[in-house]
Amino acid sequence: MLEIIEKTLLTALGAASMSQKKAEELGQELKQRLNLSEEEGKALVEKLKKNASDKQCELEQQAKDEVKKACERIGMVSREEFSALCERVSQLEKQQAAD
Repeated sequence: MLEIIEKTLLTALGAASMSQKKAEELGQELKQRLNLSEEEGKALVEKLKKNASDKQCELEQQAKDEVKKACERIGMVSREEFSALCERVSQLEKQQAAD
């Protein structure tokens, strides 16, 4: 199950990084087709990069949320829950040793 979750997350991140590259390519193509000046072309590329970056952040968050939901569905405990359980076991062991 963890393998599926990992593949899903990697796929999402790959798609996001590809979209940023595509934004650069699209910006260059539009610059040529529309006969934009160097400054206009750079501004367009930067705007497309920012948009792709924003979308990448959204996609990463959605992937994290989906992974979290999948973990909850299969009953996997979070790191925080595991750490709390380890601390509780440690306390119980100390208490038992004292008795």
